[in-house]
Amino acid sequence: MKKTLVTLVSMLLVTGMLAGCGNSDTANSANGGEKSNSGDKVYKIAYIARAQSDSFAAWLANAVKEEAKKYPDIKLEVFDGQANDDKENSMIENAITNKFDLVIVQPNNGEAQRPYVEKVIKAGKFAITTNARISGIEGASSVDADPYEQAGVNARAAVDQIPQNAKVVVLNGPSGNFHADKRRESWQKEFFDKRPDVQIVGEQIANWNKDEAMKYMEDWVQANDRIDAVISMNDNMAAGAIEAVKDNSKFDGMLAYGVDGTLEAFQLIKEGKMTSTCLQNAFELAEKLLDTSNKLLTGAEKQVDTDIGNPLITKDNVEEYIALLEKAEALK
Repeated sequence: MKKTLVTLVSMLLVTGMLAGCGNSDTANSANGGEKSNSGDKVYKIAYIARAQSDSFAAWLANAVKEEAKKYPDIKLEVFDGQANDDKENSMIENAITNKFDLVIVQPNNGEAQRPYVEKVIKAGKFAITTNARISGIEGASSVDADPYEQAGVNARAAVDQIPQNAKVVVLNGPSGNFHADKRRESWQKEFFDKRPDVQIVGEQIANWNKDEAMKYMEDWVQANDRIDAVISMNDNMAAGAIEAVKDNSKFDGMLAYGVDGTLEAFQLIKEGKMTSTCLQNAFELAEKLLDTSNKLLTGAEKQVDTDIGNPLITKDNVEEYIALLEKAEALK
């Protein structure tokens, strides 16, 4: 009797194990999606952030995580590229190896990430590049803003704001980055070409980084008796330059321009220490990223390229946008 009972239990255990293996084998759909406990298809998305230490990149990553909660058929994982091309490229390769259905890449350096995003497409997976897009990858989608216009709304205002024969400094993002290059091009065409009287007394690549910008500004302050304006390709670097002169009365009234619309920038505009910024709304980017992901994964679209708006934020309207950024801070 005991022997019969043991045999029966053993058979039941084996049957259960085989059933479990069968469920595992059928968990993946034909196009890579897993299945939830209810049997619904669940898609795996890897979001690879440029650098969580970057205030805007952190806002965007957090907004993407929040937006993904609205999609029960999507499982999102966020990875931090730490502003390092090798790390980011390795993460893209790992996403392929780990069979993510879709990979969203916020490039550190678009050209450095290009061949790795191409690998995602070649592996039969979906890829979206964002902030900044990598153009010209067949089969890849993009969700972004227009960096030329982001800088342009500032530059066109600055034509009348920056005084005659002004001395200015310029803080650039990483060379080869689509947003960095296009914003600098816009400032050239929309401002410097129209204001040949303006002298650039310092220009450096500060890699979107506040601390790097602060160090460059400290050097420029030592070398120049006055600096009339800081022209920065993002808010983080503009804030660093402003910090460097906060206790120096010689630079009271200095103008400063940025892009992104971070809470810090809004506070500086409210206090009269920064002139304007262009809002790059991470919530809007996140909405479009998840909507695009859903359309691609469900077969509604094969490729999507879309942009968000470029509102100019000044002391006249900054109060309207502070609540938006307070919401962003609450996500951290």
